[in-house]
Amino acid sequence: MNFIISGKNIEVTAGLRETIEQKLGKLERYFTPETEITVTLSVEKERQKIEVTIPVKGTIIRSEQTSSDMYVSIDLVEEIIERQLRKYKNKLVSKSQGHPTSAAETGSIRKEFIESEEAPAEDDEIRIVRTKRFGVKPMYPEDACLQMELLGHSFFVFSNAETDEVNVVYKRKDGSFGLIEPEFS
Repeated sequence: MNFIISGKNIEVTAGLRETIEQKLGKLERYFTPETEITVTLSVEKERQKIEVTIPVKGTIIRSEQTSSDMYVSIDLVEEIIERQLRKYKNKLVSKSQGHPTSAAETGSIRKEFIESEEAPAEDDEIRIVRTKRFGVKPMYPEDACLQMELLGHSFFVFSNAETDEVNVVYKRKDGSFGLIEPEFS
């Protein structure tokens, strides 16, 4: 695995680099040797944050963890990434329904991991327990933010009156708003 480690407002010391490579190196049993893992460390006030991004065929395995100690954040992010990988494996296995999974489908995931008999953890299973349907009427993003606030939700799906596309507005951790616009590739 190839680590790309960078820092924002923090110097990436040899100790930090070694800890990251040791902790996230445990994940090497899941990935092919040429897999790139992008790690960004940052410090804002008393918050020590680590972001890990691993591009995998057709998806991205990503986690961002924050604590008051960078080493604790590193431990947390490793646990989350491992849980996401188990979910991803379950998705691949159920998608193939007993058919051999091709290298094109797994990308940088090791074939041995996909084919292992490791029992899936039940709490990691994704279940949709409710479906909602609602009319989508055209509105401007600012109106959608207002509607979201009135409903007390953290996000709101709407048809953008300017672009005629389905968009999502959401409330950010800092209290500001974000807009998600589709980009078809």
